[in-house]
Amino acid sequence: MPIYKKLINIVTLMAFLLGTGLIGAPKGWCITIQEERELAKEFMSVVKAKYALIDDPVIIDYLNKVGNRIMAAVPPQPFKYEFHVIHEDVYNAFATPAGHIFINSGLFAALASEEELAGIIGHEIAHVVCRHISQRIESSKKIGIATLAGMAAGVLLGAGGAGAAASALTVGSVAAGQTAALAYSREDETQADQLGLDYLTQAGYTGEGLLTSLQKIRSKQWYGSDQIPTYLTTHPASEARMSYIDNWLHHNHPKKAPPRHAIGGFRLAHTRIVALYTDSEIALNHFQKAVAAKSDDPMAQYGYALALTRVEKWADAIVHMQRAIEGNAMATHMLQDLGVIYFHNGQYEKALETLAASQSEKYPEGQLYLGRCQMELGRMADARETFGNLVRYHDDYTQAYFYLGESSGRLGDMFAAHYNLGRFYQLKADRKNADFHLNRAMKLAASDYQREQVRHQLDELEPEKDKKKPAQ
Repeated sequence: MPIYKKLINIVTLMAFLLGTGLIGAPKGWCITIQEERELAKEFMSVVKAKYALIDDPVIIDYLNKVGNRIMAAVPPQPFKYEFHVIHEDVYNAFATPAGHIFINSGLFAALASEEELAGIIGHEIAHVVCRHISQRIESSKKIGIATLAGMAAGVLLGAGGAGAAASALTVGSVAAGQTAALAYSREDETQADQLGLDYLTQAGYTGEGLLTSLQKIRSKQWYGSDQIPTYLTTHPASEARMSYIDNWLHHNHPKKAPPRHAIGGFRLAHTRIVALYTDSEIALNHFQKAVAAKSDDPMAQYGYALALTRVEKWADAIVHMQRAIEGNAMATHMLQDLGVIYFHNGQYEKALETLAASQSEKYPEGQLYLGRCQMELGRMADARETFGNLVRYHDDYTQAYFYLGESSGRLGDMFAAHYNLGRFYQLKADRKNADFHLNRAMKLAASDYQREQVRHQLDELEPEKDKKKPAQ
């Protein structure tokens, strides 16, 4: 591995470790805005390699609405803030340099209201605005090379499978840096609480969600450090801190938020998080009880229908999704889900009709299944057009390339078949199959334009060391 790559990897790991609050820094020292952007880009590549990000449009659209509502109360920033959900069933949320805010699905599922979600998001936004992470990174050299090397080695060895050695190295490093961490982590948390509460109240929230969410996270802390929720290891929720927030709420704002048009959508997004992204057995039990307790609740029916799809009980899922739609006048998302369920139950005509009525063109999954219905019904040209439009507007939607390739092949267009299958495997990081299909496409290319298309994708497959990095 080239030395600059090693340095990037170490800096990226340092950014992650430093961002946890293990290493502190004096105020006033920061990396530059451009360095922060570059570091955030590297950090995102690490996150995407190690974790599954939830790309559910209903959930992400809602999260961005909440985040952007809070951002409207924040002074102008040098970068655009982005909000993400990591599919991991633990209590955690964190911020990276340059405005990337993450919340884990496990914590999202545990929250009870938009106020609580906004409380977590507002606090993380405040950390970025204060540039707490960039301050730590700039001053990390003050902690000592041995400590930083131990942390990096611990993470790298862990990734390589040497778990015990990694654990020992990491624990030793953490112990070495802990003294420097405490004062700064408390100070940073207090500053983020103060600023976050100010942003929340300006955005029309009461701010109480920050306190209740921390209390909820704190209640999960049992005996033993290995059972402490991850969020508490990076964002200490001491009794003193929660007492401060409680006092601030009591003295600084009314119990009722100022009038503001509600965003709405928390329950829909939360229902999808619990039904689709938590343990399937837990989700089934949760919504089965909810339906038994209140059968006329459309969202309980909706959640139960989604949970049933995870165990492939399609006929039962249809029944409960229809009940959910009957009780909900704004059922666009539910109609799309019903269409997908009809597809899996082999009812392709009904699926096609339902997906068409659901305005599925707004959502990639709906378009994917619309095209699949057309394929199953023998409407191959329509299917190829649907998949073509899908990749035109969502060029990283991996599965669409597979079906675009398959429908093209069935229509006799073997260049497009191999080219799109190559793109499919390329996006799946399957270099061997991508190389095979793209080279077949190159042999079938009938024009300079097609050859250039394939050549560009083949260049993307080249190992990093053989590629000249393009100018930014």
